[in-house]
Amino acid sequence: MLALAMLSLYACEEQKEQAVIVEEEKIDIINDEFPESKAEVIAFMEDIKQAIIAGDIDRLISFHAYGPKFTEFKNGEPRNDGTANEEYERGVFGNVTGVEKFEYDDLKVAIYDQVANVTFHSDFHLKFGEDDAVVNEQITLLLAQTDMGWKIIHEHHSPLNSPAAE
Repeated sequence: MLALAMLSLYACEEQKEQAVIVEEEKIDIINDEFPESKAEVIAFMEDIKQAIIAGDIDRLISFHAYGPKFTEFKNGEPRNDGTANEEYERGVFGNVTGVEKFEYDDLKVAIYDQVANVTFHSDFHLKFGEDDAVVNEQITLLLAQTDMGWKIIHEHHSPLNSPAAE
């Protein structure tokens, strides 16, 4: 009789364990907004702006995840890799002597869980010594969430046919 009671108790415990099923929350990467991640990416974009204004090129470079998967398109030329991107950014932004204006016009941040697609029209007014440069482009930055925060994994720059909105 004791053996039968213990067997019954064991069967009840086993049923309790089976009854505890955790339902995983479904993520809709296309339609979910991911507001916390979106706020992080907007802050990330502000950090990029502040690094450029401060002339902190090493900090600017640290926002990139350079490696074999990094790509960049610009000026209608063939695809660049991380080495070419870093060299270009150090060469250009390392020579900026002043920032008159640095705006992300028509900024859109779309989060897809661990990936962010950031698009905007640049309205950058930069000084290179006595020379002024206005950069009005369509820019796409693809970001990935890493152990070290959001990082740029792809850049695409295209000419903007009409000047960015004032």
